[in-house]
Parts: sequence; structure tokens; C-alpha cells
Amino acid sequence: MNFFERQQAARGTTLRLVLLFALAVVSIVAVIDAIVALLASRQGGGAIGWVVFASIVTLLIIAIGMLTKTIALRSGGSAVATSVGAVPVDPTSTDPALRRYINIVEEMALASGVPMPRLFVLEREPGINAFAAGYTPSDAAITVTGGALQQLNRDELQGVIGHEFSHVLNGDMRLNIRLIGLLNGILLLGLIGLRVLSFGGGRDRKGGAAPLLIVAFAMLVLGFVGQFFAGLIKAAVSRQREWLADASAVQFTRQTTGLEGALKKIAGLSTGSQLQDTRAAREVSHMLFGEGGRSFARLFATHPPLDQRIRALDPAFTADEFEKLATHQDTSAMVDLLAGGAARLDGGSAGSAGSEPVPVQLLPQQLAALVGTISPDHLARGAALSAEIPPRLRQQAVQPSTAVPFVLAMLMSDEPAVRQAQLGAVGRRLGPDAVAELAAEVQAGAAVPPLLRLPLVSIALPVLAARPPAAQHALLAALDEVARADGSISVFEYCLIRLVGTYLADAAEPAPRSRPAGSRAVRLEQVRDAALTLLAAVARAGNADPGASAAAFEAAAAHLVPGAGVAYVPPQDLWGALDRCWPALDALDPAGKQRVVEALLIAIQHDGLLGVDEAELLRTTCALLHLPVPALVG
Repeated sequence: MNFFERQQAARGTTLRLVLLFALAVVSIVAVIDAIVALLASRQGGGAIGWVVFASIVTLLIIAIGMLTKTIALRSGGSAVATSVGAVPVDPTSTDPALRRYINIVEEMALASGVPMPRLFVLEREPGINAFAAGYTPSDAAITVTGGALQQLNRDELQGVIGHEFSHVLNGDMRLNIRLIGLLNGILLLGLIGLRVLSFGGGRDRKGGAAPLLIVAFAMLVLGFVGQFFAGLIKAAVSRQREWLADASAVQFTRQTTGLEGALKKIAGLSTGSQLQDTRAAREVSHMLFGEGGRSFARLFATHPPLDQRIRALDPAFTADEFEKLATHQDTSAMVDLLAGGAARLDGGSAGSAGSEPVPVQLLPQQLAALVGTISPDHLARGAALSAEIPPRLRQQAVQPSTAVPFVLAMLMSDEPAVRQAQLGAVGRRLGPDAVAELAAEVQAGAAVPPLLRLPLVSIALPVLAARPPAAQHALLAALDEVARADGSISVFEYCLIRLVGTYLADAAEPAPRSRPAGSRAVRLEQVRDAALTLLAAVARAGNADPGASAAAFEAAAAHLVPGAGVAYVPPQDLWGALDRCWPALDALDPAGKQRVVEALLIAIQHDGLLGVDEAELLRTTCALLHLPVPALVG
């Protein structure tokens, strides 16, 4: 099953979740109606009126609980992480454990084509666990426990991070956040019941508190009923996805020892994967790498049994080996720390990151199969790209005080007159202080090799998104004006501006807006003109010779719309034409996006070579369509 098929399947999972939730709500309302009807009949009153009233109140409580939690989590992955007590990781940290964590995630981000996620740590949790949260890759947040950082070696931590990246790439995060919001409404009934019991417990029973206490007790019982349904729903939604994430982690790293070692340490250590904060464990249990609490029945387990997960990686493993693990586990912290990413703190020379085109022999169907996944070769390529970035440039990209001028510096011209106009644009948009900061970063921006430019932008994106909305709008205007100062826009300039703009837009409003009732994703025939415009623009941008551009377009169009015989009409306003395409193409259904991506590759590789500009344009196009594509050049 490729990325596009998983996207289609995710819709079925979402529908199943909604149906399970509706069944739970109907069951809860039926139980409370039965209790109210019984009480009303004993009091001799009209049962129907009280039943209707109780139904309305119950539904209102569930709706309020659901909406308040959903609104609280609208800001995406970071909101989920902070809601359970996680603290953000400083991207400039030199702490060896955090540096290793940052490097592993950076390598996977560069390899997979997703922006660098925000990183968090549950510092006070000694168990080994992790989770990924967010609505889209642009607002993804990965959280690990302090125990995972201290007790896992680099391969094991990489296996755990690979598992979480699978959730990012497979679209599991959005479903998981929706699940938190839905279930909060059900669980709120029990909380209100406890409060009412506490309030009513101090009153005189002769004063008429008994009915209130009965209702409170009923709501408390319903709270437990709600927890029962919540456990069933979580288990139904998450277990199969955990199997898929384990398999993906092995696929990403091409070795089972890392993930297997992490699971065995969870099995052998007394802390296991349990979270000490029971509220956090209950709220994000379906998102965690391992069970966050102790499940008293396998029916409610949000994860497959630990011994089965280990046996899938090591068929020779038997359940009686758990005791041996507890006595022979090597839990010394950081046993191979300097063998991993932290060893590169002083490394990196960008000299080899050139711009020469490389031969490509990739079939369109192969590219479609790569979307939303990472192969070991791509992970190695991402690690190589990460290693090529000199520490000084990485520091400037992730430091809040230098990230903006550093990104702007990559657009600065060598022509004195053009540069003066660019500095003037920055002064108008961002103020005189920004001009001085940019002047200090111009040399650093000019020194970035072509192959490392967009990777460095990707690393800087979370820092840019942390700026106030007004500052973000001013930055986007400055980027556009600086790029146009010489009267033209290069492929790299266009890619940088659109990547930053799309990321900031997604990060500003991560929670997707609901589609109108009855609407469906757009089909390819409905946006055919936009798709053909994209192919014409890409063919023109990738070929200086008009004849070669026409041949590339015709080959791509024949794949997109077989037998149509579409004429090549290159757009006069190349980048303006592309800008008008993105909203329509991003609304395509998964099958339509797959066809567009396949045709795109045909246009780009028609001459048999893939240059850095073409690779940047391919990945940018896919990013604007929200399709993560691995690094193809490195």
C-alpha cells in the first residue's frame, strides 16, 4: 500500500471512528435516560419530559467537552505536547543527549522531505516512550521521555524516532488529535459526576439532596461507561497502526536491532514504558510508542502485546526471556553517544555539496511509491546532507536572532546596485535593525552550497513559525521583494518563497477546516487545466531549449491525459501561472495527486538528468501538494 492508498484508507478509518463515537454517545444517552425514567416514575412525575431534558443535558455536556478540547488543541502538535507537561528542546543545545536526539530527527526530516518537526522532552518521565502529534507535517511535534534519551543507544533511539516518523508520514497524527477531542466529551461526564457528589456530600439528606446525589452517582457511572467506550475506541483505532509503524521503522533503518533493542529494554526495565503522570498517560495513550499505563484487559490495550512486537522482529524470542532481560539489561546512559550524531558537533565541510546534475533512472510509479516513505538509501542520504552542514551554518539557521537574516541572505545578489535595492526592501518591510543583521549574514548566505540551501531553510522553518503573525507577514513580503529586486525570479528563489509561505500558513492554522457537507475531494478531470499548466511551467523551467521543453511537456501530458494530444503552450508569466495552480491541485483526491506527481517526474527527467534546481522544484511542488518526497539528490 503506497502513500496515496494509505491516504484513501485513512478516510475509512476516520469514518469508522465517527461511527464508534456515535455508538458510544447513543449508548450513554440510553443509559442515563433509563435511570432518569426510573427516578421520575418513582416520584410520580412525567417521565417523558425528564427523559428529554436529561438527553439534551447529556448531549450538551459531551459536545462542550469535545469542543473545548478540540479548540484547545487547534494549534496542533505543540499544544498536545505542552498539555501533557513536555518542554521544548532548544535547537542550539549542546547537551549530548539532546544533540543526538536533534540530529536523528534532522536526518529523517531531510531524508523524507518533511519540515523539521518541533522537538519536546518529558524530562521527569523515567520510562521509555515517545509520541508524534500534529495535524500536518508542518505542525508536527515529536516528544520523547527523559528515560528514552538516557537509556537508549543511538540505534535504539533511531528505531523509536523512525516509528514516530511513520505516524507523521501516514497521517496518523491528525486522527489521533481528533480522537483526543472526541473522547474528552465522553470522559467529562464522569468528572462532573465526581464534582456533584463532592458538592452534594456535605448537605443534609433531609434537605432534598438525595435526588441530586443519585443523579451525580449516575453520571459517575456513566463516566466509567464512557471510559469503557473510550478504551475500546482507542484500541480499535490504534493497534493496527502501531504494527504498521513498527514495520515502517524497520524499513526506514534497514535493521531490526534498534527497534528490537528499545522494545526489549521496555520489557526488561522496571520503569518500562509507563508514564508517571497518569493524566497524560490516559490522554495520549493511543499516540505513545509503548503502553503509557497498565491495561487490565487486552481488549483495552492501545498497543499490540509487547512480546508479539518483539517476536515480529526476533522470531526466536520467547516470553520466558522477559525475566532474563530484567537482570541482564545494559542501561548505562549514552553507551554509544559519541558514535552518533553528537560526534558531528565539530564536523562538516560543505565542500562536496555541489550542483552537478546526476543521471536519473526512476520510473513514475517508483516515485509514487517513494512518496510518504523513507528507504535506507534515502535515510543515508539525509544523514549525509545533515553531516555536510557546518555547525556554524546550522547554528545561524536555528537561532532565533539569526534565522531571518540568514534565510534572506541566501537571496542576496552579488550586483552592488541590486543588493542596495534588496537592503532597501528589507528596511521598508522589517526595519533598519534587520538591515544591519542581514549585512552581517550576507557572507554566510553566499557560502551555502546549492545542495544545502533548501535543507537549511527546512531546518529554520520552525524558528520562523515561532515569530508573531505580523512579523511572519512582513518576512514573506520581504522575501518576495528581495527576490524580485533584479527583475526576475530563479527556480531556487521561487522554491524558497513558496516553501516558507506554505509552511507558515499551515503552521498558523494547523487544524484543517471541515469540508461542506456532501462535498468530495476534487477529481483530476475537474482541474485538468491547472495540472497541464503545472507541467508546462515545469518543462519550461527545466529546459533552456524550447524544443526540449515541448518534448518534455508532451511526454508528461501523454501520461496525465492519455490520447488527448494537448498542445504545448508555455505560460508567459511562469511563476504567476504556477501560483494560480496550487489551490486547485492541493484539493485533488489521492489518485489524482499520484497521477500529477508521476507526470511531473516525466517532465523533469525527460533529458535523463536531475539537477539541483530540478530536484528542488520537484520537492517544492510535492510539498505544496502536501506530499513528502525523499531526497533524490545527495
